[in-house]
Amino acid sequence: MDGVQLHFGWRVALLGLASVQLLTLAVAVSRQDANRTANRVLAAVLIVLTGVLTPYSIGFAGAYDAWRWLTFAPFALTLALPPLLFGYTHALVRGRLPDRFGLHLAPAALQLVYFLVCFALPLDAKWDWYTGGHARFVNPVFEVALLVSLGVYAALSLRRLGDYRRDLAEARSDDDRFAAAWLSRVIVALVAVLGIYTAFTVWDWISGGIDYFQETGLYLSLAGIGLYLGVEGWRHAALRFPVPVPTAATETAAGPDWVAVAADVDARVREAGWAREPDLSLPVLARRLATNTGRLSRTINQGLGVNFSAWINGLRAEAVATALDEGSGEDLLTLAFDAGFSSKASFNRAFHARYGVAPSRYRRGVSDHDFPASGAELRRAPG
Repeated sequence: MDGVQLHFGWRVALLGLASVQLLTLAVAVSRQDANRTANRVLAAVLIVLTGVLTPYSIGFAGAYDAWRWLTFAPFALTLALPPLLFGYTHALVRGRLPDRFGLHLAPAALQLVYFLVCFALPLDAKWDWYTGGHARFVNPVFEVALLVSLGVYAALSLRRLGDYRRDLAEARSDDDRFAAAWLSRVIVALVAVLGIYTAFTVWDWISGGIDYFQETGLYLSLAGIGLYLGVEGWRHAALRFPVPVPTAATETAAGPDWVAVAADVDARVREAGWAREPDLSLPVLARRLATNTGRLSRTINQGLGVNFSAWINGLRAEAVATALDEGSGEDLLTLAFDAGFSSKASFNRAFHARYGVAPSRYRRGVSDHDFPASGAELRRAPG
């Protein structure tokens, strides 16, 4: 090693420990059967993140000074991170990878080929290129490409989440269990990576270049985001994300009187008490009503003016309100679960959408006999 000594300071310890944990989480996530495709993509994200951390883990220890031939070793394939995170989001909500996903990974493949070619250069030529043309021209291109890619895939992920929320609301009454929390956090992590990389890139450009030690915050932040994704991804690995069933309309514009049809459907559902089933979905209800999902969806949308989720949860809210009107002393959450709600958040949201007030205030109004009458119609669901 020509007298160069490796040293293991706190930076090496933190990044090395994070790398071991990321790889451990990647193995744990990839072995989960539910959401198999999504879990394997998340495992790939964690492995790529480990690779991004590796040059700094060993660099802070002095490995590149001891073994200069490690220059251009293809550890950090940063351009793979944005499409993989988008692929994870897509696989969760659609049950499969995006179409032509290989093309999404093409920039990362080119980055890998570039590093492999440079890594194979003779040592002197490699070092000259690393400190010359690579530093001046190629590395800035990679930095800009990463920032653009992060922005594009964050936007695509947000669109995918919005589509999923809409589709679930059209097909399930328990859509709140799947649509928001975890998927939103994945996108927040993607945006956070964009923000962190942008801040350090701008700092690098303005200052004329920052060194390894000044980039410590960047890689510790990436390690933290990666560990969060790994732990939470493992916790959500077994949660099945339902793939919404297409609900294309089957009737022409000159179809039946949808208001009348919807009134009949609404009456049948109320009489049967089906809204009390927490996992009631559009396909299940369509089978019970001896119709298809397309016709039933159009009946609800055009006849009632709301989506499936808003309608069913509105019926559940009415059941709770009726119990309160009759003087029930049961806990509100007990009444909500008995009515078919699957969570406190969905109950509060649906009750407020139906009556314009929180359930607790409604109960106080009933007991005080000084409360405005509820509206006669369900409110239209947003979006």
